[in-house]
Amino acid sequence: MSGSKPVTIVMIEDDEGHARLIEKNIRRAGVTNEIMAFSGGLPALDYLLGPDGTGAVQNGRTLLVLLDLNLPDMSGIDILSRIRSSKCIARVMVIVLTTTDDPREVQHCFSLGANVYVPKPMQYDRFVEAIRQLGLFMSVMALPEVG
Repeated sequence: MSGSKPVTIVMIEDDEGHARLIEKNIRRAGVTNEIMAFSGGLPALDYLLGPDGTGAVQNGRTLLVLLDLNLPDMSGIDILSRIRSSKCIARVMVIVLTTTDDPREVQHCFSLGANVYVPKPMQYDRFVEAIRQLGLFMSVMALPEVG
């Protein structure tokens, strides 16, 4: 009997303090998955999309992206757009983490395909709930297709 593939968490957050807090909250929630941390959008996209820029490098892997919108080298909105426009990784889960709660920006993130939006400073309970919901969703997605 095969289990579901372990989920790799890709955290894109330029503020080291926030990054440490996010990781602490993930661990407190009992999540032990590998966390790949990036402080900029370009290195994160290089990792996600691979050398050929298609995302094929991630085939067979299950990813969860924690995305800060305000990065030094590019906007999180651009990263979200790039993820959603890649055939290979378009279906990865994306949790947007940001200091703004501007309803237009929140709506824009959802229109681009964000799965969950969590304002910073992060309310621990909301974050854990988002992770749990996605965990539940991912375990459902990981079931073999009946056919």
